[in-house]
Amino acid sequence: MSSRGRAIWLAALWGGLLILEARRPLRPKRESKLRRNSRNLALAAVAALTIQVVEKPIVAPLARRTAARRWGAIPRLGLPTWAERALGLALLDYTLFVWHILTHRSPLLWRFHAVHHADLDLDATTAVRFHAGELALSTAWRAAQVAGLGIAPQTLSLWQGLTMASIAFHHSNLRLPMRWERWLSYGIVTPRLHGIHHASQRELANSNWSSGLALWDLLHRTRRWGVPQNEFTIGVPALQRPDAVTFRKALTLPWAAAARQPSSFWQPESPQPSH
Repeated sequence: MSSRGRAIWLAALWGGLLILEARRPLRPKRESKLRRNSRNLALAAVAALTIQVVEKPIVAPLARRTAARRWGAIPRLGLPTWAERALGLALLDYTLFVWHILTHRSPLLWRFHAVHHADLDLDATTAVRFHAGELALSTAWRAAQVAGLGIAPQTLSLWQGLTMASIAFHHSNLRLPMRWERWLSYGIVTPRLHGIHHASQRELANSNWSSGLALWDLLHRTRRWGVPQNEFTIGVPALQRPDAVTFRKALTLPWAAAARQPSSFWQPESPQPSH
């Protein structure tokens, strides 16, 4: 699929999810949807520009060179093309799982990833709410994935499209029938699973790390299921007010006082003085 075709398909998916969210919401909203969506899309625009300027000029040529010179672990296995592609997709997804854990465990990376978790609601637009700094820092990881695994451009493009579709779906505020979602959650990440990961309680946020296949949390015993969505709040405790997550504050959050000691994100907000 061409880049244009993929963009049209993803836009249709996002539009469909936004319509379904309005009809079958999983969680009640806490902020104006128009204000939130505008903020998230503005952050996404800055992040998309960063990808075009920083990541794409490095990773795309690297993938072409990797394919031409047969670099990386997968080409050494001598597999047929279809098997190379399937294994590449699986290992790209697994190494993204590892990167996601690192963004929570590394104080530097968490400063930037916290912008994603600071959203007070969770819906399809949260899927593109990432700080440009996080995406710039992830370029080195993406290059290592491509060169280390031996990922060809076609496999990389397919994985990127599938990953974008997956994160749009599991960030969505879409209520699926519980029975369907329970079974589906053993194959792919679902809205209830990922909602638990976005909980303000740290012990819940330290679970359900997968982005595509749900397999990785099952293997690493980090899967959490059965936590009702009304038993937790979305976000991080220190940023629970709309005025704490404005566009300007989201952009500057990695350099804010709270970010100097990442554990402070998990401390409840101080009560506001009454007047």
